[in-house]
Amino acid sequence: MGRLRLEGVALRYPSREVAAVSGLDLDVADGELLALVGPSGCGKSTTLRLIAGFLRPDAGRILVDGIVISEPGRVVPPERRNMGMVFQGYALWPHLTVFDNIAFGLTIRRAARSVIREKVIAALALVDLAGLEPAYPSQLSGGQQQRVALARSLVVEPGTLLLDEPLSSLDAKLRLRMRDELKALQRRVGITFIHVTHDEGEARAIADRVAVMEAGRILRVGMPAEVLEA
Repeated sequence: MGRLRLEGVALRYPSREVAAVSGLDLDVADGELLALVGPSGCGKSTTLRLIAGFLRPDAGRILVDGIVISEPGRVVPPERRNMGMVFQGYALWPHLTVFDNIAFGLTIRRAARSVIREKVIAALALVDLAGLEPAYPSQLSGGQQQRVALARSLVVEPGTLLLDEPLSSLDAKLRLRMRDELKALQRRVGITFIHVTHDEGEARAIADRVAVMEAGRILRVGMPAEVLEA
């Protein structure tokens, strides 16, 4: 993926009096696990959607390796950004098997069937779900559904994975286990993760660096122990 950079990024929703994000400056290194932390409504998820290309900034730029992918007059569409995204609710297709859910992005790209099977099986092994290809989402636990969502994003080999509160719907015990597995997975695949959470303990446990947000702005960025105890 390379280096991701936000320069003075701002966005205001028409229905809100204050900006959703304002003057964001942020650098994310290749292979880094960065956590965006802050209370609900502070702009974390909006920032993630701006990075993904689902939203267009009113001001500022987003760049990858010095190439502009978002600015007020032009946005590279999400499917051309080499990014994956895991949503809070996982967004699995209930009528599709685990195999077909994971294969969806490859199918859209018209990959050969043999390639799809090979990559899906590898993705399932990566998230420790080998053998569950014929199951449906309703037959899985919350943790297993989260892993399927991760596998679906990773199977297309993105340079960056964007995670929007992916653990928030899990119970406390499972959330603790899954955050450790998430960190281990990031180390294995070696790509950039940008992880949105309101849970400071979660950010402290998994992130290389933390960016703390409040009212649409980044207050501070640094190592978890330094930033979250400031």
